[in-house]
Amino acid sequence: MLPNHSPLVIAEQFGTLESLFPGRIDLGLGRAPGTDQMTAQALRRGNRIGGQDFPELLTELRSYFNPSIEPEYRKVRAFPGEGLDIPIWLLGSSDFSARLSAELGLPFAFASHFSPENTVPALRLYKDRFTPSNKLDKPYAMVGVNIIAADTDKEAELLSSSLIRSFLNLIRNKPSKLQPPVEGIQESIQPHEETVLERQLGSSIIGSPETVKEKLLDFMKKTEADEIIVHTQIYDHTARLRSFELTADILNKINNG
Repeated sequence: MLPNHSPLVIAEQFGTLESLFPGRIDLGLGRAPGTDQMTAQALRRGNRIGGQDFPELLTELRSYFNPSIEPEYRKVRAFPGEGLDIPIWLLGSSDFSARLSAELGLPFAFASHFSPENTVPALRLYKDRFTPSNKLDKPYAMVGVNIIAADTDKEAELLSSSLIRSFLNLIRNKPSKLQPPVEGIQESIQPHEETVLERQLGSSIIGSPETVKEKLLDFMKKTEADEIIVHTQIYDHTARLRSFELTADILNKINNG
């Protein structure tokens, strides 16, 4: 969340990571606070919380890596950082970063795991308006999606109740840590909450390997994403690892035809 931080500090931090692990570091940048306003203000030590200055902060950050982008920042230099080629992704859950990443010719990652309604329109906008750059000659998009896989549909549905509880707590203004799964979660959901949950979790893929494969193929067809980030909010660590194993196997089978 770039507006929460100093661009110079980010440049030097990621410059350090890239120096330690060459070719293994990507830098994903979002403009949202990623938290409540009080926490955002505590992080930023200022009153600019809307993210309107994100394009300017992005220019400043990129200039620390490559001073030719904006000579104004040559008076301050980032070490390590300057001269390093660290892939920058713009992150988004609306069309703002889709437009900006298209304009700058940068790769774009969309948060479909909590903003499914905006996924296809944002990706279409990004691809339609993409301008080739020295970083990319054509659009390249990544999409985050909730995937909860288990050996049976019934088990996966139970595991998914932890994810649902997390969002319900946010809706009810009672944020909490990830909670254990519970039976009968649907019985506690009010009609207006159901609407919000569908709007935020509508693209979630939950089920057995057969169910996940079918839904994932449909999701990939709709989004035409080049990469997928698998987001798996499962309370039990062993069950979470099992979900990742099943999902990896499914993706391998899809990619290998």
